[in-house]
Amino acid sequence: MSRADTTAVREAADPASRVRVLWTLGLLRNELLTTFRRRRTLALLAVLAAVPVLVGIAVKIETGDGSSAGPGGGGGEAGPAFIAQITNNGLFLVFTALAATLPFFLPMAIGVVAGDAIAGESAAGTLRYLLVAPAGRSRLLLTKYATVMAFCLAATLVVAVSALAVGALLFPLGDLTTISGTTIGFTDGLLRALLIALVVAASLTGVAALGLFVSTLTGSGIAAMATTVGLLITVQILDQIPQLHAIQPYLFSHYWLSFADLMREPVYWDELVKNLGLQALYAAVFGSAAWASFTTKDITS
Repeated sequence: MSRADTTAVREAADPASRVRVLWTLGLLRNELLTTFRRRRTLALLAVLAAVPVLVGIAVKIETGDGSSAGPGGGGGEAGPAFIAQITNNGLFLVFTALAATLPFFLPMAIGVVAGDAIAGESAAGTLRYLLVAPAGRSRLLLTKYATVMAFCLAATLVVAVSALAVGALLFPLGDLTTISGTTIGFTDGLLRALLIALVVAASLTGVAALGLFVSTLTGSGIAAMATTVGLLITVQILDQIPQLHAIQPYLFSHYWLSFADLMREPVYWDELVKNLGLQALYAAVFGSAAWASFTTKDITS
């Protein structure tokens, strides 16, 4: 083939490629708008936003007589270590709220959205029409996963922002005392709060991939959501049984609360790295399984 022929082929292919890219971006935009406009999604975000409010009010009432919320200093658990400091600095409500919502509320919300991603379209009869468009199954699946990940970030930030607002309203703000007992500035504390929120959102990537995989296996959105949440609860139970200590480091929830190590001075990175690596592994395994299932699935409705 001559150089002129090669150039002609590329020019002919470029418009089709641009169409696929533009369609994929448009699909992502529509998916984001559709997801965040659903009443179910707004209700989930409202529940997540209410958790810091309830925790803040409870601590305020409990310490209204001037008593302490609990023992100061460190602690093996993220929740107790942070909740003891809320009355001294409202920014600790951000860390407490994330520690309270991460074991169940946040992953449950992600499981609902991820489980409905493909199965919901199939149940509504719209999946076949989406596949007619030029993006194809792989790009559609990637778009769905990107939308779920956007919800992961949004849900985590909703908890963090709500907690920050309530903490500023009910408690003083200022320099922070870390779990290690050292003091850092308020700006440094805000940056660590943002980093912790990002780590928490990243900790949900495994659940998102698992939910998306389950969603490709059934045509019922309710069944996919229930299965994902059921698996989440099962894994959480397994992670609490001492006799199963050998397999617990491989469960996606095992290192979730390692984000507390970001509030140490110096920061402990070991479990944080293990957590992010484990989430990447789950995302790769179940993302590949979702792709294999979806690309070979017989779509009839």
